[in-house]
Amino acid sequence: MKWADARKILNSDPEVAKALEENELEYQVIREFIKARIDKNLTQKQLADLVGTQQSNISRLESGNYNPSLEFLDKVARALDKRIHLNLI
Repeated sequence: MKWADARKILNSDPEVAKALEENELEYQVIREFIKARIDKNLTQKQLADLVGTQQSNISRLESGNYNPSLEFLDKVARALDKRIHLNLI
């Protein structure tokens, strides 16, 4: 099942839809980091070594079970040859 299909099903429940909306930014950040890591053909362990952290920290970041600091996110982004860009709209 694709995420778009799953989202349609989940959005049919107003409480679930609200929770998804409230957490959209977190999901978006996680997706971007996972995509960048995969695009560079890196394992979580390899990325962790580049960042100077443990693989478990990268795993927690990617699973959403971690509330990382901006400093940590910046380190991970730089290890992926990326920069964080933020827009307030």
